[in-house]
Amino acid sequence: MLMGAMDEMINLNLVAKLHGIFDASHLPSTRRHPEWPALKKSGRALQNRPLRARVDTVRDAIIEDVEHDFDLLTDVVDRSLQQDRFKGWMIWPVTEAVAQLAVDAAAAGTDQAAPGAFEAGLELMRRLTSRLSAEFALRIFLNADAARTIDVVTSWCSDPDEHVRRLASEGTRSYLPWARQVTELHLHPTLTVPIIDALYRDDSTYVRRSVANHLNDLSRRHPELAVEIGKRWLAAPDPNTEALVKKAFRTLIKAGDPGALTAMGFDGDAEVTGPLLDRRSLRVGEDLEVRAILTNTGSARTRLAVDFVVNYRKARGQTAPKVFKMATVNLDPGETTELAKRRSFALTTTRALYPGAHSIELQVNGRRHGAAEFELLG
Repeated sequence: MLMGAMDEMINLNLVAKLHGIFDASHLPSTRRHPEWPALKKSGRALQNRPLRARVDTVRDAIIEDVEHDFDLLTDVVDRSLQQDRFKGWMIWPVTEAVAQLAVDAAAAGTDQAAPGAFEAGLELMRRLTSRLSAEFALRIFLNADAARTIDVVTSWCSDPDEHVRRLASEGTRSYLPWARQVTELHLHPTLTVPIIDALYRDDSTYVRRSVANHLNDLSRRHPELAVEIGKRWLAAPDPNTEALVKKAFRTLIKAGDPGALTAMGFDGDAEVTGPLLDRRSLRVGEDLEVRAILTNTGSARTRLAVDFVVNYRKARGQTAPKVFKMATVNLDPGETTELAKRRSFALTTTRALYPGAHSIELQVNGRRHGAAEFELLG
């Protein structure tokens, strides 16, 4: 889904639906029933705004309408959860409002008025996440008190709901896309290890995919720790473990990390011919074919992770490498294989292309081979 379409997921109609749900969630006569004027007004302020700004606008309106009263908001949300229509994108700003008021109550020392607000807020994250993932709001708790949050989140690893187990892993990733950064996760990377240790053999593909991405995130700053964890899992596997660790090690494999390559069995060698290019010049918008010929000249079967590296020309003439997956092959002694891969040089929103000299190298089990130059024409 395109980002423009994503922005539109939180819109005037959605806010109107949320307003109706909250308005119908009447409170006992002993408590105030908010009229939700700020929430109703917020829907008209969303047009032409990015998704994050829309979430923040609706969140702030909810907080304003309950006058920063955590107990009041939790009562409303608890009653709203009894309605099946309380789901989807409207949940995101609700989780953020709950999280913000929970940590505010804890920071203000108002636990006497709202006992256990921090843990109560986390419990609502657990209950809401099956309606729409609470992974982004969980970052508010982590930034407020990472250890306290992890202590609760770890208990979710045995929850019967796969959405809750997935939240335990996904919400605590160190590089969760679109999410707030959590410094503590970078400074203390072992904080989340008990969570992913508990989940790497989960029955749910949904959960295991998150665990693989979580470990891949760890590998970006802490490769040695990531390799140690992956090797430990491979030593106590289930039928899905090898595929999970392979996905988790994808960044390390592309970077040629020796520990990750060895752990995945990529410790052999081969005679490499190439890279062979189908042309020496091409225009922006065209494709380039890259071929490699590999021969196992050894006496034992070998496993090879084959990638190719495009050294892109930058604006000032320097080059920047980008690694692309080519194939994984197993070769018997004396066996030869030929691989081919096409790479598009079309303009995209994520990479600028500059005319001039470029080059391509092969990378086999982390080792670079050859350097074939080509000219990119404007």
